[in-house]
Amino acid sequence: MTTTLYTCSFPRTSHKPQFHLSSSSSFPQNIKFPNNSPLKPTISFSISAVSTPIAEPSQSISSSNPSKTLPFRVGHGFDLHRLEPNYPLIVGGINIPHDRGCEAHSDGDVLLHCVVDAILGALGLPDIGQLFPDNDPKWKGAPSSVFIKEAVRLMDEAGYELGNLDATLILQRPKVSPHKEAIKANLSALLGADPSVVNLKAKTHEKVDSLGENKSIAAHTVVLLMKK
Repeated sequence: MTTTLYTCSFPRTSHKPQFHLSSSSSFPQNIKFPNNSPLKPTISFSISAVSTPIAEPSQSISSSNPSKTLPFRVGHGFDLHRLEPNYPLIVGGINIPHDRGCEAHSDGDVLLHCVVDAILGALGLPDIGQLFPDNDPKWKGAPSSVFIKEAVRLMDEAGYELGNLDATLILQRPKVSPHKEAIKANLSALLGADPSVVNLKAKTHEKVDSLGENKSIAAHTVVLLMKK
């Protein structure tokens, strides 16, 4: 006959109980009592306190600085501005002739704004709206080259350089192709990067929603930063 002992351990903390099953052969088989009934196994429980510590973060994570020094960092930027009459249309620092321009606190350069956000995102820093709030009078009408130069300074300070950049402009009108090389050259100069690592594409929005109706302009940018 085998006597089976079950041990149940319940922690005093908020952790799950731990159960341990053990077996021992401490009695011989087929023992008969006077009434000829066999000896039945006895089940017993013992309770002990088990405390398992809860893992705590080893350090607080700050959103204002990169949490790790990585060989590469990737960032994405997006921006959209409403197009209104009597405003200049400035894209990548280039003034493009058009009957509408970007309504914005600064010069409304949708391309430079999303490039700045892509760099800041790759570095794990706050977005352009937090660094250069649109309720601060000193940024009223400011050229977006100021913002991108600051983003480049922060990138350099963190020990990174631009690996490559890919940007997409989305607007129904005007055609960007006649200005693409000038925009690309100016953007490369502002970034201090070789033009071969800066790519610019332009898409219409197939006359769909505010972009397709020539009421707004948008841009997406992806950057790869490399550790120096």
